[in-house]
Amino acid sequence: MSVVLSTAELSATDRSERWREAVSQTFIPLDVKILEEDPSPGRIVTHRVGVTRISDVEAGSQEVSRSKRLIARDGKEYLILTLQRRGSAVKEQDGRECLIEPGGFSVSDSSRPFRKKVEGTFHFTSFHFPRKELRVRDEDLRAVTARAFSGHDGSAALVATYFAQMAREGAGFDDVIGRQFVATGLDLLALFIDEQCGRYSPRAPESAAAMVARVKSHIVQNLSDPDLSPTTIAAAHFISVRYLHKLFQLEGTTVGEWIRAERLERCRRDLLRSPARGLGVATIARRWGFVSPSHFSRVFRAAYGVAPRDWQTHGLSCERRADA
Repeated sequence: MSVVLSTAELSATDRSERWREAVSQTFIPLDVKILEEDPSPGRIVTHRVGVTRISDVEAGSQEVSRSKRLIARDGKEYLILTLQRRGSAVKEQDGRECLIEPGGFSVSDSSRPFRKKVEGTFHFTSFHFPRKELRVRDEDLRAVTARAFSGHDGSAALVATYFAQMAREGAGFDDVIGRQFVATGLDLLALFIDEQCGRYSPRAPESAAAMVARVKSHIVQNLSDPDLSPTTIAAAHFISVRYLHKLFQLEGTTVGEWIRAERLERCRRDLLRSPARGLGVATIARRWGFVSPSHFSRVFRAAYGVAPRDWQTHGLSCERRADA
């Protein structure tokens, strides 16, 4: 359920006071300074998806800050990822200052002081979630606060696209799907931060490893589907195909190779049992998602050094000799 707050119907005086209250209630306690003599109407639309509160904000020139006094008052640790839609913002935290332009995003940490200034009318979407939900090192998080990331290039574009999709569609998800959607987004953000800090390596971060486990479980449950593909797998987990491929690269393989190996292993096992069940090679191949018998024969021989029919006839004796 979305909550809509607007100051359009209020007088200039009431508008300023109501906006200050709304900003602190929506996010975290903040000092808000309106930079307009006649404050522009402001509007905030908020909804929750899993552990994340998503807020779409439009207003005029202002400055917000999080002081040590306010931090001491509430003591809560939240992270805020902000996608800049219209207008530009200057953000300061951890000794850095950056300019966030439309299409870019930035990250703020509520446990340390920060300041954000926007001049002119603006529009941004923010994602507000508990710090503990993002599995990254504190020193790595400090390295990415108050930095502007372009939403048009590389891994940053992947993060921006995913969170923008979450903002568009999240309100329509039920609780279970919403929590999965958010978990995937935070996995992606953690992977991005690891990459920014030079920790992107064949040793997959815990968050990425968790996503790989979920993806592999899905693949195993759907091996019989001949239409199983990176596109359908990515869609089922609310991630991009590019991110899916990146996850499997961390494990030294590809999505297609992993699917083929799992299918072949099950075919190999069933072929040994097939004579007693009266099943042919083509039937078993189709059972595990191979559409073309000739293609199945080629990849089976390449994997095991023997034709499927020969394995069906002599495979058990070969295995017994190998075991001996």
